[in-house]
Amino acid sequence: MVKLLRVLLLVTGVACVAIGAYHIALGIDSVPGEAGAGATVDSRERFYNAIFLGYGLAWVWAARQTPISARAVRWLAGIMLLGGVGRVLSMLVHGQPHWFQVPLTVIEFVLPAVFFWLATADERRVALSGPG
Repeated sequence: MVKLLRVLLLVTGVACVAIGAYHIALGIDSVPGEAGAGATVDSRERFYNAIFLGYGLAWVWAARQTPISARAVRWLAGIMLLGGVGRVLSMLVHGQPHWFQVPLTVIEFVLPAVFFWLATADERRVALSGPG
């Protein structure tokens, strides 16, 4: 379970860093349907994705801790879940987004549940076997 947790943390972190960097580099051209949105939306896209890149670095940081902090995992997973809630709210207010946003929404609900389930795996291992 600990290895699975660590791998999922690292994969999530690297994915978030890559996605954030991609959106910073391309701005609104990285978002389907947003090419004509203009300078304000482009600026916001690049700014928020710098934060998303940092969010990815926080996942990588959490994966490198010994033991992996259950509190950090829960916080990071909770932020992802909040993003999914935001997407659902957007769908309720504005309707169906680009098709690609729908599987992302599913991921943002399923993956946090997995992280909440695995969050204490490394702390439990240390408690049961000792730090060595």
